[in-house]
Amino acid sequence: MKNPSKTKILIQFFTLCLMVIGVSYLISSIWVQKKEEIPEKQVLFFAESMTLAEFGVKNNLSTRILQEVFELKDKKGLQKQVNAFNATEERISSKVDKILAVEAEHGSKNWQKILLKFILWFVICGVAFYLMRRGKITPEVRKILYFSSLVIFGVILGADPSAMGTVKDAIGLYAEKGVIFPPRMIALTVFLLIVLLANKFFCGWACQIGTLQDLIFRLNRNKKDRKGVFKQVKLPFVVTNTIRVLFFAIFTVVSFVWALDIIEFIDPFKIYKPGKIEVMGWVFMGGLLVLSIFVYRPWCTMFCPFGLVGWLVEKLAVFKIKVDYDKCTACQSCAKACPTTAMDSILKRDKVIPDCFACGTCLESCKSGALTFSFGKRLQPPAKKFDR
Repeated sequence: MKNPSKTKILIQFFTLCLMVIGVSYLISSIWVQKKEEIPEKQVLFFAESMTLAEFGVKNNLSTRILQEVFELKDKKGLQKQVNAFNATEERISSKVDKILAVEAEHGSKNWQKILLKFILWFVICGVAFYLMRRGKITPEVRKILYFSSLVIFGVILGADPSAMGTVKDAIGLYAEKGVIFPPRMIALTVFLLIVLLANKFFCGWACQIGTLQDLIFRLNRNKKDRKGVFKQVKLPFVVTNTIRVLFFAIFTVVSFVWALDIIEFIDPFKIYKPGKIEVMGWVFMGGLLVLSIFVYRPWCTMFCPFGLVGWLVEKLAVFKIKVDYDKCTACQSCAKACPTTAMDSILKRDKVIPDCFACGTCLESCKSGALTFSFGKRLQPPAKKFDR
């Protein structure tokens, strides 16, 4: 089997991108699209001697909201006057604003689709975990799983929810309204638990944008999935992570100071709802997809908020790539095959290890059987093991 030609790679790249955009556009028009945005602050009407019931009618607030704002035990309290609660108009407005924000979040979600997506996420992660543990991940299997993930979780089930969105939207909502949406935090916890169980496993095998970038990167690899046909570059982790930290910091500051979500303008997940993409988004996304041919997962390693959080959590992962130094011949084939500098750092047990997306490329490349995806702490290499 020959390596793919450069022409074939480009044809496959454009075909994949056009398929994703075209089919996503058709399917996204089928799903009931609920408006997902933080509501503007409602200006409330106050009048002297107004009862809570009158206040609710005038401001179109439900009894449940009134009971929550004024901490009523029963509906009898609705006949009390608003000024009897010794609460300032500003405080009342703030509480109403927060409750309405949470209600808007809840109402914007397609809960049946979200439940289905999480069930299928567990399935795909389970399949990948099983294959990784048994060393059954091959270049062909890897591409099939990546393609399945981007089609199921992106093209068919849409851009939302996503692990990135849980971090981005949690910060945005808290920055603007000062509230936390509990279901989002539950979702974030689930994503992080998957990362904690198996090294960055959700990002590696289930994220609809991560797998799209990875598949594009793999299209530009030789038949053994060891190196690029077009030259591929391993950017230094200090560079990619510095960009990611700075981007996260800028995003957070802008969110809190100006209540502006800068990621919304360039959100690559919108490729699965292309009707929502504006000019800046198309330019950024086009550059990102082209860059994915040459650089491994550029969004994940340089911009993704969850990527940064996941990188911190993965240090505690239960299952991870481990090296048996008694079997290791120090040939460093695994480090050369790895699409990033992660395996080189794992091999030498550097203090700072880049994101490892548990793709399994290193496992395939190791001829001595020194590498495993297994439970426990990584060992320190013998002194001067890799000095030659």
